[in-house]
Amino acid sequence: MAKAAKTIKVEQTGSAIRRHHSQRTTLIGLKLNKIGRVAELQDTPAVRGMVAKVQHLVRIVGEN
Repeated sequence: MAKAAKTIKVEQTGSAIRRHHSQRTTLIGLKLNKIGRVAELQDTPAVRGMVAKVQHLVRIVGEN
């Protein structure tokens, strides 16, 4: 029986307007590009690093 991958739910709370281009592309990489969108992503160090980069624009809603 395979072990289920851990996931996190991330919601965008801030706008990407007037932000650096790298922060905008990070939001797109997280499958977020509008305020209020929620994406369920695998809990990996890469995703955690992306969330940390735009921590002022997103919040973690839930962890599984």
